[in-house]
Amino acid sequence: MTKVKIILIDDHAVVRAGFKLLLAGNPAIEVVGEAERGEAVCQLYQDTQPDVVVLDLSMPGIGGLETIRRLCGRDPGAKILVFSVHDEMVYVERAIAAGAKGYITKNSAPAILAEAVQKIAQGRTYLEAGLNQAGLSQLEDCRQLIASLSPREFDVFRLLASGMTVHKVADELCLGYKTVANYSTQVKAKLNVGTLAELARVAIALGVIES
Repeated sequence: MTKVKIILIDDHAVVRAGFKLLLAGNPAIEVVGEAERGEAVCQLYQDTQPDVVVLDLSMPGIGGLETIRRLCGRDPGAKILVFSVHDEMVYVERAIAAGAKGYITKNSAPAILAEAVQKIAQGRTYLEAGLNQAGLSQLEDCRQLIASLSPREFDVFRLLASGMTVHKVADELCLGYKTVANYSTQVKAKLNVGTLAELARVAIALGVIES
């Protein structure tokens, strides 16, 4: 059996010990590293090459959200599970928008942690029951739609979402105004949005551009 390698990131040693205790009885999961601050995570990630990163959001220093963004910036394929005391949707949405693949709370049943880790290791997403599943599903739908964009459509999408006008995008990509306008129409139709503001929200939620 190939074990799922994980690293645990939490500023409380007792919490990390609890993580390991919860996972100790699962032969399919192995903890290969831990850290107490986000600043140490990128190096730890490089050294250990984990399958899944389990982290808290509330940490000193750069904090959990910035840690997620940095990891995903270095490795867009990073699989990150947030394990937090916060169950408010604002935290869930911001974590998913930053690049996390799943979110569970520290009040969840012990078996939930192992289940979430294994599903995320398989390339799936995981949101604890009781949290807003619709929001995560919508993000996954948007990811699939964006994956269907051609390279040129994606370039137009990214630049328009960042605030550029159609004229500026045309100049940036050395294309005609009408060509970019047509691309813009195609992209909005594919993503089922009607305005550039909605386009920007999609891009921010998926981490294509920063808010």
